[in-house]
This record gives sequence, C-alpha cells and structure tokens, in this order.
Amino acid sequence: MRITVLTGGATSERAVAFASASQIVAALRGGARKHQVQVVDLAGDVLDEAAERELLGGAVGLTPPSVDALVERERRMLSEGLAELEPVRNAEVLFLAVHGGPLEGGTLQAVLDVIGVPYTGSGPLASALAMDKDLSKRLFRAAGVPVPAWFMAPVGSDDVSTGLGWPVIVKPSKQGSSVGLTLVKKAQDLDNAIKLAERYDDEVMAEQFIPGRELTVGVLGDMPLPVGEIVSKHELFDYVTKYTPGMSDETFPAKLDTLLARQLQEYALMAHRALKLSGYSRIDFRVSSEGDIFCLEANSLPGMTRTSLFPQAAQAAGIPFAELCERIASLARNNRAGRGG
Repeated sequence: MRITVLTGGATSERAVAFASASQIVAALRGGARKHQVQVVDLAGDVLDEAAERELLGGAVGLTPPSVDALVERERRMLSEGLAELEPVRNAEVLFLAVHGGPLEGGTLQAVLDVIGVPYTGSGPLASALAMDKDLSKRLFRAAGVPVPAWFMAPVGSDDVSTGLGWPVIVKPSKQGSSVGLTLVKKAQDLDNAIKLAERYDDEVMAEQFIPGRELTVGVLGDMPLPVGEIVSKHELFDYVTKYTPGMSDETFPAKLDTLLARQLQEYALMAHRALKLSGYSRIDFRVSSEGDIFCLEANSLPGMTRTSLFPQAAQAAGIPFAELCERIASLARNNRAGRGG
C-alpha cells in the first residue's frame, strides 16, 4: 500500500506523536511488507530522510513541548496546504499518528473527509466527542457505562467538598496524555490546579478521584482486546510515567477475576459505540477497592510509542506490532464507507 503517516502538529503532544510515528513507519516499511511510506509533519512539510532522522528519533521527554511558534503553520496546513501535497492526494491510506488538540479532536478528520483519502481512526464527530471529556461522559452515562462524578469550571472548594470529595482530579477537558492534570488534595491548591489546566484548554474539569486499580481496554475493529493494568511509580499515571520506560508496571492481560475482565470489555465496547468510534480506540477505567467500575475516558487515536498501552494489549491478543499497524491501515481502507461519526 501507499501509506502516508500524518504526525507532529502544534499540539502539546507533538513529541508523543513523533514517537508514535517512528514506530509505525518502521513497522510498515519493515519485514516482507515493505509498504511505500511517506511522512508529513502537520506543522511543517513532507519529511525527507534527514528530517525523519531528526524528528522521529528522539525520546518523548519529561514535559510537553512548547508549540506556540508552530500554531500558525498548522493552521495553514489544515486550511490550504494539506490537500496540495502529493503524498496526501495519492495515498491509499493516511495513517494518523497525532495526539491532542484539533488533530485528534475532529478538525483534521473533517479536512481529510473533504480531501477524500481514507484515514485511520474515527470520523470528525466521533473524534470530537472522544476528545471532549464532558460530552463523552454524558454519552457514556446515557449508554449505561458508569463514570465518576464531575463538575466543569468554574468550580469552588465548596462544590468539591459537597459534590465530589477530596482529593479531586483537575484536568483540561480536551487534552490527552494527562497533560495539565493535577491530583488536588486540599482546598487551597484548587485554584492553581485550575490555572494549570487552563494553560492547555479553555474548559476545565474537576472529577471525583477513584482510588483503586487503573485498567484499560483496547478495541480493534469491533473486538475488545485483553484488559491491561497499570501500576504507576508516581501517584498518578501522569505524562512522565506514560512516556518514560520503567516508570510504570503494565500487565497484559491483567490478573483479574474472569467476570470482572468480561465486564470491563463489555463496558469498553459500549463506550466505543456510544461515541460512534471506529477503527480502533482505547477505553480507560478505574476499579475501586469495592469492585465498582468507573469509565474515565476514551482515546480515539491511542498512542503507538514503545511504551504505549494499545500495542501491548494487541500483543497479548497475539497481534505483533507490525501486524497491528497493517490491520489498522486495512480497516481504514476497507471501512471508509461505514465510518462512524
């Protein structure tokens, strides 16, 4: 196949996107597959061999990069440049290795629908719903998937004390990779946590903190993958622990009671369908010490880095990384007419 990987962009997860793209490109070019693969930085241009080595070879880093200087370049690419690029127009499949912001949240997908080339993941509506944690939680709840209680800012300490309890999670409503997330343990720290989250999004969520086990379920096509468990060496599974090897212990399949594992997989499918997601997704959960399940969020374009959870889940299902990438690309090419959202 002629596959063009779209990556980078001007989001706070730019480094994560390049790390995902690095693995995807190597998998699609390698072995007996030898697909024709080109790479486009959505805040830059088509990458030549030297640019690929420079941008796709680095580590994610410990903090999100500053991308202020790239915002205008991304805007021009989406509004004018993307449709003019030969590797985009002539691709059989566009493989989206993007995370966060309008690139994951529906804007890029809407542009690609106009261009008319099949792309991986979900359509514009489903992508936007998954990125907006407030709306996605409302849809989960309506579909019968249990979620933690939450308020949208402005929210005060009295609201938390009476409606959510301490500690509380404060995070941007439309970000991923735990960017801008804080576990707030006392009232005097609430305002600073909200200000941090506002650096990454104009909508901020205060969410009930669920102590317990951190679990995740990938969905490939319409099939749930084995449940995984994450034990972070930080108090939360934050940006550092997600992208620093050795900072978390991840077990696939998780050591769970069979009934609990099946319930998590069923809830994952329900959440996937509630948002009209397609292709693949990853649904994250917490399970309390009492055994109650809470769905935290859906990821419409799960990370594909060396430490990412979705590829680990696929491996546990007997799907090696290169085959996983090929399946995702084939789903995009074959299911374009039935894309949800």
